[in-house]
Amino acid sequence: MTAPKIDIYTKFTCPYCHRAKALLSSKNATFTEFDISMGGADKAAMLKRAPDARTVPQIFIGDVHVGGSDELAALERAGKLDALLAG
Repeated sequence: MTAPKIDIYTKFTCPYCHRAKALLSSKNATFTEFDISMGGADKAAMLKRAPDARTVPQIFIGDVHVGGSDELAALERAGKLDALLAG
């Protein structure tokens, strides 16, 4: 089974973004980061995938919109993050 693609939309100075990336990195998860600090096409893509998103990070694991850093940490606390990362 192949690990799902992970996308994370961030802003440069966001501490929640750094926390989410650190958790994913601690799991040896490979992710693609899209910095939307200046808006543009990546922000438009994020809003297309998560129309109600108004904060960063916004994390997508495969087809699952996880949400933000707090939701990612909640998955870890519940013991569900490893299974999601495994696909």
